[in-house]
Amino acid sequence: MGKSKEYNKLVRDRIPEIIHRAGKSFNTRKLQHEEYIKELKNKAFEELNEYAQSNCSLEAAEELADLLEVMHSLAEVHGYTFDQIEEIRQRKAELRGRFRDRIYLIDVEG
Repeated sequence: MGKSKEYNKLVRDRIPEIIHRAGKSFNTRKLQHEEYIKELKNKAFEELNEYAQSNCSLEAAEELADLLEVMHSLAEVHGYTFDQIEEIRQRKAELRGRFRDRIYLIDVEG
């Protein structure tokens, strides 16, 4: 019998199938709603950290795709479609701008 490795984290839906096809055994459980939200938030930080540590544009794109998948799930658990989130993003961009001009605020007096 092989050595067990603990993960204790949210994984994509097909990961158990992939592990099974590899001939390995595993244990999972279905998260309750509040646990799911908490673990999605943890996953968002995990994916953002992996993006921050990426070393090339391809790695960055892969991690951004993972982060986007988490964002889709977070939108859903909060009762929004991703299209609705995109509408909110666009409205905020119109009102407050984007980040394209690379403006770095040093300070504000008063």
